[in-house]
Amino acid sequence: MAVTIADVARAAGVSVSTASYALSGKRRISEATRLRVEAAVAELGYRPHAGARALASATPRARTVALMAPLRAGTDTAVVMQFVTAIVLRARHHGLDVLLLTQDDVDGVERVAHGSVVDGVVVMDVATHDPRVAALDALGRPAVLLGLPAAPGRLSCVDLDFEAAGRLAVEHLAALGHRHVGVVAHADEFRDRGTSFAVRLARGVADAGRATGTSVRLVGSDGTAAGAAAAVDDVLAHAPAPTALVVHNEPALPHVLARLAALGRRVPEDVSVVAVCPADVAARQSTPVTAVEIPAEHIGTLAVDMLVERIAEERPTETRLVAPSLVDRGSTSGPLT
Repeated sequence: MAVTIADVARAAGVSVSTASYALSGKRRISEATRLRVEAAVAELGYRPHAGARALASATPRARTVALMAPLRAGTDTAVVMQFVTAIVLRARHHGLDVLLLTQDDVDGVERVAHGSVVDGVVVMDVATHDPRVAALDALGRPAVLLGLPAAPGRLSCVDLDFEAAGRLAVEHLAALGHRHVGVVAHADEFRDRGTSFAVRLARGVADAGRATGTSVRLVGSDGTAAGAAAAVDDVLAHAPAPTALVVHNEPALPHVLARLAALGRRVPEDVSVVAVCPADVAARQSTPVTAVEIPAEHIGTLAVDMLVERIAEERPTETRLVAPSLVDRGSTSGPLT
């Protein structure tokens, strides 16, 4: 179990606040007390968390961060909540509260980020050309974006490398011998409005198709049973018919598998399936699905840590794209000859 500041205080015979002040130097502490605290630190091997050290010296005192998590039609709320939960838990780890905003209007950004309501902002569901980004950049408030806009300005970004994720899914299928791949993606409106992850994944699968000599046809789905079935029928009706599917649409995934079963298409014998989704979504399907996994917990944790660093002090703008990984659950194989 990690040693805490409370353990140090107990060993030194002082209060937690006195131990904290002795280590931070923010208040004058007697030499004898400081030496006792330092001795306790050495004896116990206490190492203050980097984020806690940063916040101790930070100017803002609201100790609250805003999280903009728009709930849009066609989005899997359960997946959104994986990110939200990770962000809230990591914020709590840093001693911060979270103000949740479920709208995506610029007025909401300016109202919350202007003044002293919050110390910083995490923004989810970022579009390629997102008016919230310009508004936050103009306000100069510490912010981290979950997504990759075309022009982030002075704001830092973190996300899965969805372009690489799309490439990895197609490359995996191409390596198995598939030359015709269908993609069941989020609804067209996601790409039409420039939703960053949807645009980047579409670019990645197209790039991999060209690089591997694989024909790739992308069809959008609203995620409903009827919409997913229509998307499957659409891609399978295209000649030559695909021998593999990439599904980047969590609500649609179980319906895609159900439609394949209804058509008598076995997975993976007749059609291989790769999903781009969180691990739990891929594992709980009627047929566990090989997936390029979306590590929501890791990305949410990174976003908060990056924000804490920027609350504490001015940092250079940075973009952290998490490299994708593929977990094989047996839903892919070589095409039938």
